[in-house]
Amino acid sequence: MTERRFDRVLDLLGEKTHNRLMKARIAVIGLGGVGCHAAIALARCGAGTLVLVDFDLLTETSLNRNPVAGLSDVGKPKVEILALQLRRTCPNTEIETLIEFFHEDTAAKILDPPPDIVVDAIDSLNPKVALLEYCVRNHIPVVSSMGASGRRDPSLVRRGDISQTSNCPLAKQLRKYLRKRGISEGIQCVYSVESAGKHALPPDTDDQTLERGRIRNRIPSLITIPGIFGYALADLVLEFVEE
Repeated sequence: MTERRFDRVLDLLGEKTHNRLMKARIAVIGLGGVGCHAAIALARCGAGTLVLVDFDLLTETSLNRNPVAGLSDVGKPKVEILALQLRRTCPNTEIETLIEFFHEDTAAKILDPPPDIVVDAIDSLNPKVALLEYCVRNHIPVVSSMGASGRRDPSLVRRGDISQTSNCPLAKQLRKYLRKRGISEGIQCVYSVESAGKHALPPDTDDQTLERGRIRNRIPSLITIPGIFGYALADLVLEFVEE
């Protein structure tokens, strides 16, 4: 390892902030197109520990937005694919892995001990609600991705409080579910104001219940906007570390 690995990061963030980052334990939950990019960015910046959480196996149709996987990885756990790559390329970062489905009944197990901050990159509505509610109730800082699929215009990506999100079907449903639980603000999000029409509909609906390993509708997407979402979430984490 070269001692100059993080010179450019130090130049921008400063030594105090970078020292905090190197001591931070960050959970990235959901390792699809958004979560993978967020985890890679944090590791490249020198995050101390990343906890990678996902239940799914990699499918061939998701290769177009995965920055590290190849055809030989199809059928393997997403967690293991990303962990292998990060341990090889970012040896300064300790990698913890959990092949778990996040929901109300697994929340306490997955977030014990509580990380310094959570990156929510879950793309299904009900588990996403469970994660955000658990973090708010237990005072765990969290940053959250809204819907990235079906979009093409990077100039329409925004960051802000969940109460500011607009033109996103996933965010709309999420706000409704969280309001029923008494939560209407206080969660920093990345979202797009670009209309995605039917392609942005959330995978879960009101009458669906917890089904681990279920087959969900495929939503069209490229690597571009999910990647931008992931990097924007990583930057929100860096801002949190700076405070």
